[in-house]
Amino acid sequence: MPMRPNHVHCYLLEGAEGWTLVDTGLSLPEADEVFVGLARELRVARIAITHFHPDHVGGSAQARAATGAPVLQGELDYEQCVHVWGNPEWPQVIADWFLRNGVPPEVANELLEVGSAYALFIRYAADPEPLGRGDVVDGWEVVAVPGHADGHLGFVRDGVLVAGDHLLPTISPAVGLYPDSRPDPLGDYLDSLERTADLGLRVALPGHGEPIDDPSSRSRALIEHHRNRLDATAEALEGGPKTGFDVSFALFGAELAPAARRFAVAETLSHLERLVVEGRAARQGDGRVVTYTDS
Repeated sequence: MPMRPNHVHCYLLEGAEGWTLVDTGLSLPEADEVFVGLARELRVARIAITHFHPDHVGGSAQARAATGAPVLQGELDYEQCVHVWGNPEWPQVIADWFLRNGVPPEVANELLEVGSAYALFIRYAADPEPLGRGDVVDGWEVVAVPGHADGHLGFVRDGVLVAGDHLLPTISPAVGLYPDSRPDPLGDYLDSLERTADLGLRVALPGHGEPIDDPSSRSRALIEHHRNRLDATAEALEGGPKTGFDVSFALFGAELAPAARRFAVAETLSHLERLVVEGRAARQGDGRVVTYTDS
């Protein structure tokens, strides 16, 4: 990929009905040739999407056109896909939302330029076949793992989890709060990690990085990481009302480029909202700016 983490994994799962392609990467100029070559070599029976982020869904229209295979995607995930990537007003919506959470205009409004640039990499497949928790796709059970994305799905069979970005081997998947998302994405993620830890998996195949040989331990390590982050977020609220932008400096430091700062603010907000749910923080807003205080 032309941006960090520089690569994304798409998986081919062999089954009785042919091959299932899980995720499709970005819509890049060379993707058409890649998918046409794939269709020559293998019978792709279906294309399954873990979640709607550009590096996982962006090439799905190309993959469907090249293979003739149907695209399967979670209903909520597809709704958000259309709401974000099919909405020309979205860059302004999210820029305004960051402004309300304390982000300076020069950082928030950069999204108006970045949004049009991202559109070049996203050609999602319209009207996919709906997927839901408990469905079975050629022997692979669909599991719901919200957090990194509200409608994130995984696929489990014989102790193997095709994880998308739910589990990553060396970094914590980004869990941010965004406009029109579920209200407590970090709470969702912690619940998803608890369920994953109880599955007794042998290996997880992530969207980025090497396979994870002990998914239960990795899940519990991520839970502990976020519990420590919640404590640090609570400490950062001492001393009066603060915006998500303010608190992001305590959690992520001062030296971040604008794009990284926006991700940091979104992650900070997911932790602040979890503290509100747990009764450890309070949110205030006057319609112009949102602030948080310790309880």
